[in-house]
Amino acid sequence: MEKLPMTRAGYTALEAELKQLKSVERPAIIEAIATARELGDLKENAEYHSAREKQGFIEGRVKELEAVISLAEVIDPKSLSGTIKFGATVTLVDEDTDEEKTWQIVGEHEANVEAGLLNIKSPIARALIGKDEGDSVEVRTPGGGKSYEVLTISFV
Repeated sequence: MEKLPMTRAGYTALEAELKQLKSVERPAIIEAIATARELGDLKENAEYHSAREKQGFIEGRVKELEAVISLAEVIDPKSLSGTIKFGATVTLVDEDTDEEKTWQIVGEHEANVEAGLLNIKSPIARALIGKDEGDSVEVRTPGGGKSYEVLTISFV
């Protein structure tokens, strides 16, 4: 299987979520199922069915997190330098609106655009890879084309 690049922060967050699911959520849902069973007829027991559905979600997420963590390749951006690559924090200016945006290029399982964490497989990240400060970048996104200029690159 292919390794999944990830920052230390992303890896730590996934480990914390897995620990939360195993040590808090899983025991709580087991207790909820036991309590719902005591209410009687399981065919028409909404609490029981809801708890079983939530248990299925938790178990699925645990398996997913375990798989991702087992394939994770933690990359320390501080050890990198040069052109834009995984882990780079990039400040861009939209050439049409002069709006500045700062993103860090991270693995797909830790990406969160609202938090400034850009999936390495996204169109913008793919267009940025290999670029340097001062370069102009044309990005083809589902919403149309955009032009950006790379203002700064840092590896924090």
